[in-house]
Order: sequence, then structure tokens, then C-alpha cells
Amino acid sequence: MCCNLFFSLQEHSIETPHGVLHVTLHGTRTTRRPAILTFHDVGLDSKSCFSPLFKFEEMQEIVKNFTLIHVDAPGQEEGAAAYPFKCVILTIILSFASFRTVIGVGVGAGAYVLSKFSIANPDSVEGLVLINIDTNARGWIDWAAQKLSSVTSSLTEQIVSHLFSQEELSSNTDLVQSHRERISKASNLVNIELFWKTYNSRRDLNIDRNSSFKCPVMLVVGDQAPYEDAAVECNSKMDPTTTSFLKPAKLTEAFKYFIQGMGYMASSCMTRLSRSRTTSLSSSYSMDGSRSRSRTLSQGSQGGQMPPSPSQTMEVSC
Repeated sequence: MCCNLFFSLQEHSIETPHGVLHVTLHGTRTTRRPAILTFHDVGLDSKSCFSPLFKFEEMQEIVKNFTLIHVDAPGQEEGAAAYPFKCVILTIILSFASFRTVIGVGVGAGAYVLSKFSIANPDSVEGLVLINIDTNARGWIDWAAQKLSSVTSSLTEQIVSHLFSQEELSSNTDLVQSHRERISKASNLVNIELFWKTYNSRRDLNIDRNSSFKCPVMLVVGDQAPYEDAAVECNSKMDPTTTSFLKPAKLTEAFKYFIQGMGYMASSCMTRLSRSRTTSLSSSYSMDGSRSRSRTLSQGSQGGQMPPSPSQTMEVSC
């Protein structure tokens, strides 16, 4: 395997005991450092969620020094058939890519999946960047509200409401409209529905500062994000010596310094953000340069919902 060789996007279909998983590799092919493994939110795939972020000029130092592994949740990539299997096994992905450890970057549902993976496999994760995370199971009030929403709102509207703030929805920007149209016309809408139901059926992660994450963690949440309170609560349960909590700021810059703090990038490699790119955190984490409270997944934002039949339920866990 060659090192320090910059390569363009390489898409792979990985055979697992439960079916085929779609993965995209990008960056410098080297195993001397951990790979950066991304996992998107509901209503998005790896491209729509993370491509804008890693195309930022400020992120090119990262791309030139690390291998990026973008994972699509089962059936979420464009043109995917109906859910072919039940479970995401990230350890198989690491074995396929010949990496022993990763730095995880997750948004919404993806942040939950990576958190669960890290807790179960602490030796495989060297750091986590968790955007708009909610580590709690849905309570009865949330469950009832979800049931009502599923009756009164379409799957598309449920997902859009998950990805954008009320302020953004009210302004009805072109970005909101583009996501609404993309989701409503998705050929794999049944898979999006399954992912949404699975995420809304999640269990508490029972975060504890003494026994949960064994790696540095950067928590990110946008202003007025629906998951702001959940992220604040998660932060209160974390070890303050290894956790940083970031609200609207420069995500790209914060991410690079997070990597540097782990000892993987020399200070000489840290370039200043150009003035033309000093976007807010919500913009950066929304990954496309547009402002979003929970869209950290949709352009780094969230996801959608709608109950699938019991026989189709899948578990996005580790």
C-alpha cells in the first residue's frame, strides 16, 4: 500500500455478513495516521453531508494529510435498492481500508452511531467530532409528538424540520427548498424512512464522564438548533479535561486545531482561514457554507422520519 499519494474519490461496495455497504475514500492514502471516518445524518448521504465541508479551501491541509472514509448508512446512497440488511459494522470498514484507528466525524444520527461505536470499541477511535448529537432515547412526550407529526406531516416535511431551524424554515431559503425537493423525489425514500424510524427508536447511550469515551471529543451545535439542549446535556456528562464544546464559530479552524491537539499536524501546517471564508460554525458544520442550526447534517445536517413496517426495521448500530 502506497503512502503520501494523493488520490481522488474512490467508491467501493464492501461485502459484509449482512449485505453490501457503500464507502467512499478520499485524501492521502496513508496508514501512518488514523483515518477520518464520517457518518451522515438522516435525510442525507455522505456526499450531500460532507463533500461541501471537505472542499473548503481551509480543509485542504486535512485532505492532504489524512485518508477520509465516508460511510453511507445502508441504502442511503443514490440509486440504492430497498434495505438489503440490518446492521452497520464499522469494524469491517476499518479492516477493508487497512486502518487500525479512526477519528470519527458524525452529524445527528451519524454522531449517535459513531458514539455508540466508540463506546463499544474504544481502542479503534482516537477522537470524535460530534455535531448536533442527542444521546438520549426519545421520551413519551417526544414519542407522542412524533406520532402526531407522522400523521399530519409528510416524511419529507418531517426530515426537513429535522435538518433546519424554524427560522430557516420560515425564511424558506433556496437551500431549504432544494433539500425538500431532493428528499421528496429520492428514489430510495423507503430507505430514508427506515433510517428515520431507527434513529427515533434509539436507546440512551448513558454517557458518564468516568467510563464512556476514552478519546478527545469535540461537541458542536448550532444556534437555535433543536438539539441544542441535548448537546448541552451531553457536554455536562463528559470529562471536561478531554471535551470541548463549540457553538457558532469557525468549524474548519476548530477541527484543524482539534487534529493538531492530537499530535497529527505540526503547527507549521496550520494555515489561517482566509477572510473570505470566515463563515459561522453553523455554516461550516452545515458543510455547504450556508447557515443551519441542525442542518449540521444536511449540508451537514439532520434527517427525516416515517415508520417502516416491522419486518423492514434495521439497526444502525455497532
